[in-house]
Amino acid sequence: MVKLSETSANSSVDYLKKFYQGQPIGAFTAKPEINGRYFYQHDLSQLNFCKQYSQLDTILDKLLEQLAEQIDEKKVPGIYVGSAHVDQLLPGFRSENDLSALRKFKPLMSIWLSNQSRIAAHHDVPNNIACCITGKRRFTLFPPEQLDNLYIGPLDNTPAGQAVSLVDFHQPDWVKFPKFEKALQQAQVAELDAGDALFLPSMWWHHVESLSPFNILVNYWWQTTTAHMGAPMDAMMHALLNIKNLPLEQKEAWFEMFKYYVFNNDSAALSHIPKEQLGVLNPMDDKSSRQIRSMLLNKLNK
Repeated sequence: MVKLSETSANSSVDYLKKFYQGQPIGAFTAKPEINGRYFYQHDLSQLNFCKQYSQLDTILDKLLEQLAEQIDEKKVPGIYVGSAHVDQLLPGFRSENDLSALRKFKPLMSIWLSNQSRIAAHHDVPNNIACCITGKRRFTLFPPEQLDNLYIGPLDNTPAGQAVSLVDFHQPDWVKFPKFEKALQQAQVAELDAGDALFLPSMWWHHVESLSPFNILVNYWWQTTTAHMGAPMDAMMHALLNIKNLPLEQKEAWFEMFKYYVFNNDSAALSHIPKEQLGVLNPMDDKSSRQIRSMLLNKLNK
């Protein structure tokens, strides 16, 4: 598809429409005043864009119309489609545009479409390869340990499912976010043209900018964990419920418990317990994961 994009935006659109079967698709729309930054209103109580369902061909035609009119980017209403599942939305597209090296991981393939946009720094749990198809993208990446310096917002009230940095990368408020300068010292920036790809490791924070009036990107998400594992964020929420508000000395004790039982990579740490008596401390499999879920459900339902 990259070769088609080099011909014209219309060629890319015609190619996508060839696979589209009419399934409604979630999209963000915004007023020109946000300058492509899909984010919150000032007090974080509301978002500065609207979420709605539309038809993919309608969205593509609107993007082409904006491109043809060559409207000043500051006067163009925002249009953004993020993380649409290719196999559902565009059946057959993948067979012509797959990354064969990843097939053994059975990755989820998604497509992203927009005019110029800015997506606040966030992280994803899966590994990710982002492939720029049309337009230009800029990724600014930060390692996981920069969490404290990125000023992450609410975990539950989020723009699109993931907690995001509250810093405006184009106009940082150094008084409100002074530690952001430390994050920038560790930042890695990659600018992608059509045909370029970027590997984003699991849990790395990334700020994404679509720099062109018309942008298409596909990405591949995959996990290297086993299918029986749950979402780590579920454990975070459970810890917020049961640990965060404990007295300080108890929190410190639980911190040591987590270090020992969860984050300890010493294979000999539990050698003092007979293997047949390890119970939930055994290496996890489908059966034991079901047992733990059952225990948790019984406790949560009380």
